[in-house]
Amino acid sequence: MSKPNADMRKAWDGLDGDIWAAAADQYETRGAGHRRLLLQAAAIASGERVLDLGCGNGASTREAARMAEPGEVVGIDLSTAMLTNARARSAAAGLTNVSFVHGDAQVHDFGPESFDVIISNAGAMFFDDKVAAFSNLRRALRAGGRIVLMAWQLLEDNEWLTVLRDTLAMGRDLPAPAVGMPGPFGLSDRDQVSALLSATGFTDVGFADVREPMVCGATTDEAYALLSDDGPVRGLLADLSDADKATALDKLRAVIAAHETPTGVIFGSASWLIQARRPAAE
Repeated sequence: MSKPNADMRKAWDGLDGDIWAAAADQYETRGAGHRRLLLQAAAIASGERVLDLGCGNGASTREAARMAEPGEVVGIDLSTAMLTNARARSAAAGLTNVSFVHGDAQVHDFGPESFDVIISNAGAMFFDDKVAAFSNLRRALRAGGRIVLMAWQLLEDNEWLTVLRDTLAMGRDLPAPAVGMPGPFGLSDRDQVSALLSATGFTDVGFADVREPMVCGATTDEAYALLSDDGPVRGLLADLSDADKATALDKLRAVIAAHETPTGVIFGSASWLIQARRPAAE
């Protein structure tokens, strides 16, 4: 029997994770605005114990550790390569209240009531059994503990991906990613997510509409290097001929150039900032 999240394990502990690790600075810059809003909402207090779900290269983990000190922060991710970065960067920052786990939060045994806060910046959308995953996360929270997630809204509200799809379609009728399935839009439907969190024992479920720009690079060249190697673009190019692929990449560079501003290459995005609690008394 295959392990849970087999496809996500293969991707993130493989090529996708390796690419994100190699371009760690660019990806951490791209996620900086969302990370700031996530941590602001989490309001981590000194002495709290925090889990950072899908921590990647560890930017949110490091910031949470500074907020929680002397409390502890644990980052968990599927990617060996990104966790290597996360450990090295935390050590270089002199942080001693951080640890990292190579694992899958859907099934990892964190121990009951291990954390005061669970956070995730675009890392909680990839579970193939969301009920099992959020039930596990609820068990890991202390009574009254809180979970704060940043997750993409629907495809049509996210320019960063609709522009890529339109640009690289090359005459194809591309199917839309399935809402609620493991992937970028796994938590995009507000009603589905609200029902999921309620069914797995969370309360005080709330959503904030976040329209934070995505800065994909300081220049066209930097953004093109990042986006042309990113998972969605690689997927859109995969079944094109070499000639069509070259044409599509030329079109990608042109649309990136059209989005270059004095403050970087900027695309619009739409996310949900999702908050909920484990009940204080059960």
